[in-house]
Amino acid sequence: MTDQTHPAASPDPTDPAALATDLREALRPLWRRLGEHRTLSMGKVGILARLDRHGALTATVLAAHERISHQAVAGAVRELEEMGLVSRSPDPADGRRVLITLTDSGRTRLVSERSAGQEWLVHAVTDELSESERATLASAVPLLSRLDTEGTR
Repeated sequence: MTDQTHPAASPDPTDPAALATDLREALRPLWRRLGEHRTLSMGKVGILARLDRHGALTATVLAAHERISHQAVAGAVRELEEMGLVSRSPDPADGRRVLITLTDSGRTRLVSERSAGQEWLVHAVTDELSESERATLASAVPLLSRLDTEGTR
């Protein structure tokens, strides 16, 4: 009988397809637990984070960087603007374009969203992992970060 909380790894950990499956399955419950503590969708948090890193951007640029449709960005930006988390203004270089900017309230909310679930994760890492396991996990973080070729940090 397989322990449902710790499923058996695939037979060949060097097989990229098996590794991708194992990684996705291992990260899914963690992502879900972290998401329980959020008040905004991952898409909206991604937009706020992108604006925080890069400053004012157009919806087209946001859509390309976040890998979502222009329509999805437009809807999310509209909702974020209604919440006072972003503002829109004409691009001074090209009045036909609209720039989306993170507001001070948006920056504060982003900090809150980023820290959502942090306390749970700290306790999970502390209570469930040995010191050597924490060191192993810490060594995997740079590798996981490299998997996103857009460098979204």
